[in-house]
Amino acid sequence: MLSPKPKPKTKVAASTTRVVVVTADPEFEQVVTETFRAAPQVDLTLLSGSVEAHAEAVVAAGATVVVADLHTATTEEMAALQALVTSLDGWPPVVAVTDAFDKDLMRQLLKMRVADFLVKPVQPVELVRTCARVVQTPAGNEPSEAEIFSYLPAVGGAGVTTLAIQTALLLLGSGNQKTRPATCLVDLDFQHGACADYLDLEPRLDLNEIEPRPERLDRQLLEVMLSYHASGLAVIAAPSRPAEMRSFDPDTVTRLLDLVSSQFNYVVIDLPRTWFPWTDSVLLGSNRLFIVSEMTVPGIKHAKQLVTAIRERLDEGPRPQVIINRFEQKLFSTGLRKSDVEQALGEDFATVVPNDYKLVREAIDRGVPLEEVKAGNKISAQLKKLIAPATTRDKATAESGGKRRLGLSWARG
Repeated sequence: MLSPKPKPKTKVAASTTRVVVVTADPEFEQVVTETFRAAPQVDLTLLSGSVEAHAEAVVAAGATVVVADLHTATTEEMAALQALVTSLDGWPPVVAVTDAFDKDLMRQLLKMRVADFLVKPVQPVELVRTCARVVQTPAGNEPSEAEIFSYLPAVGGAGVTTLAIQTALLLLGSGNQKTRPATCLVDLDFQHGACADYLDLEPRLDLNEIEPRPERLDRQLLEVMLSYHASGLAVIAAPSRPAEMRSFDPDTVTRLLDLVSSQFNYVVIDLPRTWFPWTDSVLLGSNRLFIVSEMTVPGIKHAKQLVTAIRERLDEGPRPQVIINRFEQKLFSTGLRKSDVEQALGEDFATVVPNDYKLVREAIDRGVPLEEVKAGNKISAQLKKLIAPATTRDKATAESGGKRRLGLSWARG
């Protein structure tokens, strides 16, 4: 029997991740061994057998993350896992592994408050990413209202997806390793969305399941539809449907974003250029709204027109700010200069983001952040300056009757 009170948690070195794996499956045991063998920063403990047999050893192991293989998922195994999760009391996080995908089983696991689950056969990279993600996400945090950043293209091919992804990764990295703010990237371009492709992730948002009954969407179902990058970034994305032009009920989208906003500190939204019935609500619920354009006369005109249209439609919404992406300032050039952009856009101008096509292309092809390809690059540096006011905002402003941080429910009402 497990002790009713959790034992003191043993702290491990900040540079070491202590992974404790319980499994009665020799094949999975081999996968785990081969996955972590070459990782010096991982201290692996393998316990061969059932969760019930090794529960006391798991509690006493001082793990950073526990991987529990349910194998056949019998009633006894599920009860043993529930007792283990209760005994651990939120730390270390527990990742459950099952032999097959079953929605009823997944819901049981989520009700137990396991940190995540994997289905065999488990790919090594997915195992590593999952362990990294659950360790970096603080457990037991109370839901809080999110700071919402929305990116809207003024012209096609402006680079909105790249900027949205890098913003989300910068916000995720704005804390230390133990207090990283929970951050979610939401791809609302259901026809041509590319966020999951850029990050080399499987899009899990099943719109066909939630659209008929959006009220079914709860925290447990949301967890099933989240994808996680190795950095710990959560991603909401649906498989792209380039041959389908669908307009979903606004309640479906706003309910999804309301739920996401209650679970994360920061939410970054990649919006499509097409204006849908739910676009107004998304923009009204945003704290920061960036319109992304290119360094051309038509691009600047379209951005200006979009700013005017948004202000006319949403006079109570956030102030739109224009970003000119892929900016290049060449000496002795007869083309547009930054001063021309500033003059044309006036107070609506936010910043220019420098052009580095080679860097961005490599990051996209590898599915990694720009900082991983080149630390301290100019694109990341410019985005840090752009989002800095939000990450250092004085709490007193939010508490003194200013615009509240979460506006989606209000926008809908």
